[in-house]
Amino acid sequence: MGINLNQGGGDDLGGAGELSEINVTPFIDVVLVLLIIFMVAAPLSTVDAPVDLPLSNAEPQERPDEPIYLTVQADNTLLIGENEVDPAALAEGLDAATGGNRDERILLRADGAIAYGDLMEVMNQLRTAGYLKIGLVGLEDTGAGVATAAVPGQD
Repeated sequence: MGINLNQGGGDDLGGAGELSEINVTPFIDVVLVLLIIFMVAAPLSTVDAPVDLPLSNAEPQERPDEPIYLTVQADNTLLIGENEVDPAALAEGLDAATGGNRDERILLRADGAIAYGDLMEVMNQLRTAGYLKIGLVGLEDTGAGVATAAVPGQD
């Protein structure tokens, strides 16, 4: 707080009254201290260290009696189960295999030689046909030099 030392009898301050100005110096000091704290703490909040994550112990989901596999072979031919299907008739073939149940999960297997764009084209056909539950099947390395099929949602 400041005191007006003006002895004049001015009507605006009423003599030797107090000034009503805000002192912002402590506010600026606090803001600068917080800025420094955040500048030091921000790089510490990112994690760059590699971590070995633990295995999941989630309950395995029930496997359907007859899973529906859609296979894309190296020559871009499509198979539903063991039967070859024309890409233009993919929706009709899946409807026949699922009985029209579009909530059925389709397990998609693709040869390693398939281009990414070709696989995305097949996935777009599945989406257009109304099959939105798609699982990608790959090989899981068990560490013993033996690869087993890994099905999404399964342990």
